[in-house]
Amino acid sequence: MIWASLFLAMVASITWFHLRGEDLSRFDSPAGESFDAGHEPSDEHDTVVASLAIGTGPIRRAPRKQRTQLMREYMDNISAGLDLPAAFSAVDAGGIPAEWVLAPGADASRRTLYIHGGAFVMGSPRSHRNITSRFSEVTGSAVLAIDYRLMPEHPRRACVADCRAAYRWLLEHGPGGPEPAKRVYVAGDSAGGNLTLSLIAWVRDQRLRPPDGVVALSPATDSTMSSPSLKYNMATDAMLGPMFAGLAKVPRLLLLWLAWAHNRISPSHPMVSPVYGDLSGLPPVLVHASEAEMLFDDARRYVNRAVAAGSPAKLQSWAHMVHVWHMFYPQLTEARQAWEEIGKFITRLEAEGDTV
Repeated sequence: MIWASLFLAMVASITWFHLRGEDLSRFDSPAGESFDAGHEPSDEHDTVVASLAIGTGPIRRAPRKQRTQLMREYMDNISAGLDLPAAFSAVDAGGIPAEWVLAPGADASRRTLYIHGGAFVMGSPRSHRNITSRFSEVTGSAVLAIDYRLMPEHPRRACVADCRAAYRWLLEHGPGGPEPAKRVYVAGDSAGGNLTLSLIAWVRDQRLRPPDGVVALSPATDSTMSSPSLKYNMATDAMLGPMFAGLAKVPRLLLLWLAWAHNRISPSHPMVSPVYGDLSGLPPVLVHASEAEMLFDDARRYVNRAVAAGSPAKLQSWAHMVHVWHMFYPQLTEARQAWEEIGKFITRLEAEGDTV
């Protein structure tokens, strides 16, 4: 009985001080710049939600062993059939499979590293072509969309390593071959937003040439799953809510230990939870999030903590939107607004220097 009590005390102690991370509730405000117009969800929004339900419904009903592959196939076809202005070409980015995305008039000396989302288990350059094409247009740059290694076939550290290697390669290579970059941006969504924010802290620590600006769309920043919106927005998140509803039934203590066992790294480590890292000395960061999505507080806490550390970060949020609604450009009004704001962010950086 004594040994059992000691073991439970040890488990609780490790969880509390090593896996859980510090209490970030003091960074739950301010909320940033909201584009909530006070209106109810639009017909455009309802159409998007209905399309998600139709597309993912059969996947959720499929046997568990088949779901990952089915979700990968579903995501890879999201951009299929769209009339995109950019040209896409495969490239080996220093050992990382990738593709160059060039909108008409893109300058090859201006480059954007794009890191796709997909919960670290799905997604590819192909799945995110609507987003990468738009980034090339907005930034006037050549976008390098990388096909980093996915879980569960590879450990979490593998995708982190691929992003770091791709960034080094991007600095010295363009679509036409070896050429130093004159302007560099980094962007990513969801899990790719996590990798983006983890990457820029590493770039700072390695004293590499920093990106001129960073854009994170609906980023996951806290792998300890402590953000309040993970629970209170589950019912309003049309994309992530149905996908992760089962996790709400699993005790957080168990989730933390499972994450550690799978990744062999503490869930609160800045490599996988950038919100817990040193957020000082970062380049200008623009974060977009929906006020209805599960990751809203991940975004809010990251930005507020970065600002408290003296870094130029800004949060812009929209009401009712689905997770990474930017992919539904141009049919969704809020997607058009979000891309306009990203364009303003890039224009402001280039006109005024490192000012958000």
